[in-house]
Amino acid sequence: MSVDDFLGGKVRLIQLEKGYRAGMDAVLLAASIKAYSGDKALDLGTGTGGVAICLAARCPGVAIDGLEIQEDLIGLAKKNVALNDFSDRIKIHKGSILENPAMVPENYYDHVFANPPYLERGSANHSPSETKDLAHIGAGDACLEDWVKFALSRVKNKGTLTFIFRADRVDELISALHRRAGEAVIFPLWPRAGEVAKRVIVQARKGLHGGATLAPGLPLHGVEDRYSSEAEAVLRDGGPIDLARYHRAKGP
Repeated sequence: MSVDDFLGGKVRLIQLEKGYRAGMDAVLLAASIKAYSGDKALDLGTGTGGVAICLAARCPGVAIDGLEIQEDLIGLAKKNVALNDFSDRIKIHKGSILENPAMVPENYYDHVFANPPYLERGSANHSPSETKDLAHIGAGDACLEDWVKFALSRVKNKGTLTFIFRADRVDELISALHRRAGEAVIFPLWPRAGEVAKRVIVQARKGLHGGATLAPGLPLHGVEDRYSSEAEAVLRDGGPIDLARYHRAKGP
């Protein structure tokens, strides 16, 4: 096990030395969710709890449920919630998106978010680590469509759905959201300015039907390997990625 610092040491996570580990994507996803005190949020595939805990650290007063299928990661997530003193605001539940877990009610959450498995089953090389394999490829017959469908079933009307995903598969994600959620914002994460994005954050609102907006995005690194100043503000200082300003439909 290792204990890793996030948000400049404001968050600490106990993680496996080998196997699934939360990283930059968790911080970026949490930073893109504009939540207010009293809001309810759901983290699908919570893993070690990284996204949920970073969101709780950034947004006081938000209640967060995490849903995870892997027993080992559930145990770590619960330890991490306690380590960061968020046991009163974050609850971790065992469950599958292919089932209908009663502990995460339908049409209940203001925000639902996920870092879904980004490798296509049948075409991906399997990892020797089962936890990493399930995180990157997924469990059972679950596909991206299932992740989107489940997220839609749990979020309130006009609530936000937010995903961090592979840029070269963003068309699949937008297709899965089509006619179910609108006012989508596509936010590329550039390795460096001028390079092709490998990840995107996509945020949409349930029940709206406006077209998508391609946002300027974020360069993660500068000329050298260190983070860009914009990325440092998010990853180290806990600054937001304000996707809400790109939504065409205003109001709650």
